[in-house]
Amino acid sequence: MTVWIGLCGIVGALMRFFLGKIIADNSKNTFPLGTFVINLTGSLILGVLYALHQKGSISGDVWLLVGVGFCGAYTTFSTFGFETVQLVEKGMRKAALFYVLLSAVLGVCFAWIGFLLCV
Repeated sequence: MTVWIGLCGIVGALMRFFLGKIIADNSKNTFPLGTFVINLTGSLILGVLYALHQKGSISGDVWLLVGVGFCGAYTTFSTFGFETVQLVEKGMRKAALFYVLLSAVLGVCFAWIGFLLCV
């Protein structure tokens, strides 16, 4: 199982890289939109998975593979923290605060929405 979780992690990391690059290449502002979108969609996916697992619609193995493997590598707290520091260093304190608050609030909201979609 450990190897399969690792392989799902590879897929999640690659998805994060490519989606982040696509968003960055098409975004004209300095707001870290790629990480923001990735973390919100990852929260939504985890909410869906949790609800499906609670209902017995997916097995514990699927929960581990997709939730821990894929979503664990797809979402990124370290990049979120680093990008927040970068915003502060650039003198964009309001944008940094907005990023932190919006990410935290919407991350929980997206997880909740994902959960509600499947209960």
